[in-house]
Amino acid sequence: MVHKIIEWSLKNRFIVLVLSGGLFVWGFFSVKKNPIDAIPDLSENQVIVFTEWMGRGPQLIEDQVTYPLVTNLQGLPRIKYVRGTSMFGMSFIYVIFNDDVDIYWARERVLERLSTITRTLPTGVTPQLGPDGTGVGHVLWYTLDAPNMDLGEQRALQDWYIKFALQNVEGVSEIASFGGFQKQYQVTVDPNKLLYYKLSVPEVINAIRSNNNESGGRKFELSDIGYIIKTSGYLKSLQEIENIPVKNQSSIPIRVADVATVQMTGETRLGIFDQDGQGERVGGIVVMRYGQNAAAVIDKVKAKMQEVAKGFPEKVKFDIVYDRGELITESIDSIKRTLIEEMIVVSLVVIIFLFHWRSALSIIIQIPITLAASFILLNAFGISSNIMSLTGIALAIGVIVDNGIIMSENAYKHLSVRYEAWLKQNKQSE
Repeated sequence: MVHKIIEWSLKNRFIVLVLSGGLFVWGFFSVKKNPIDAIPDLSENQVIVFTEWMGRGPQLIEDQVTYPLVTNLQGLPRIKYVRGTSMFGMSFIYVIFNDDVDIYWARERVLERLSTITRTLPTGVTPQLGPDGTGVGHVLWYTLDAPNMDLGEQRALQDWYIKFALQNVEGVSEIASFGGFQKQYQVTVDPNKLLYYKLSVPEVINAIRSNNNESGGRKFELSDIGYIIKTSGYLKSLQEIENIPVKNQSSIPIRVADVATVQMTGETRLGIFDQDGQGERVGGIVVMRYGQNAAAVIDKVKAKMQEVAKGFPEKVKFDIVYDRGELITESIDSIKRTLIEEMIVVSLVVIIFLFHWRSALSIIIQIPITLAASFILLNAFGISSNIMSLTGIALAIGVIVDNGIIMSENAYKHLSVRYEAWLKQNKQSE
């Protein structure tokens, strides 16, 4: 069979050249379309369900949140298994689906089931899905270099300006913020004053909650002009919270300031982010969406960061602390360098030992065509260009070159023998 293929190829050289050229062009466009990443995605096909119930211990979280969620999610179609983890104030459920399941189909099934489970959970507990990213989706980490801003202002800049801008970049699933202080109004109740005024903590909470609201009225017409009546009660300052009446005693209002201390502070933290031992920093993590091209996403995020930086206060700038794009670039440069080196070595070996430039040329032509065909197969099987796949291609180049040298040497030997036999036959005929 192999001999017939070789014989047909020799008789139809033009067709073989056209097919080879078409294969190379197809492979060239496949290289452009193939997703590029540094790390192969070996994570499981999973959907994460995150539930927050702050202030509760792990055992309570396990009994009232994690266990009900795990038992109800186990009946989903096409799943392998469900894992659950409970910690202080948080619950994580990992729903592992079969590898051939579309990730967005899986997320829809989980959402459908969560809509029926929520009512069995404690009041105020709402499960939510994690980002549609993978275990290797953290492609870029950055911090803010802001020497003249406190950590609260930096976190506000990150949460209310940078995060919203970068989340619009195509291929980005989430911008996870870290570090700094999340500003909040904190009301510290004095138990002695509550006892003196005969009040309870729920009464103070309800008073603040009911006053931090907006009530709608109706449309009022006067002199052919319509007026929309509403009351705006959103709290905007410490003084407004302090002046909220909790209860009337003997026609005298008891305000929040009479029983508690109101201050602007940061949310309670479980840790800090320190960079290079120079102090705390505020920043974010760019989480790539499932199945996206990591190199393209990183380039788009960097371009957007340059645009966002124009709106920063003075002396504030981005500081990229982790960039997978550098590793991707090094991987691509490595395969290019290997390809060029092997072409040069093959050319020298063939020319030195055979003294035949056409044999060297035929071997060199095989390398780019074979590489292009390999990317066609990578796209067909959904494999990205990463360290593992590019290393395999680099190793395969050696096999291709070795086969080419052997075949060329063997063909050259047989042609030489036939040429010598032809010369000898001509001499005998003379």
